[in-house]
Amino acid sequence: MAYKINSDCNNCGACEPECPNNAISVGENIFEINPELCTECVGFHGKPQCAVVCPVDACLTDENQVETEEVLISKLKKIHPEKDYSGTIVSHFKK
Repeated sequence: MAYKINSDCNNCGACEPECPNNAISVGENIFEINPELCTECVGFHGKPQCAVVCPVDACLTDENQVETEEVLISKLKKIHPEKDYSGTIVSHFKK
């Protein structure tokens, strides 16, 4: 499931540099997340970092972009083909 930024966004910019996939950019009125690049930080962090750093809780799961861990890992491998995936892949799906 990709993340989205809702209208509560105050344009602080805290989320943009935290995204390992460069999926976050300045939109017309608020920051936006490109769902094609969002892997929910799978492969990098145990929690989606945009949601972790957002001071107004504007980064939320997008119910219209439901994706399994396998789909997110596949997307991750396409976005970062240079990364070694032979070990355990960090994911919030793993408790």
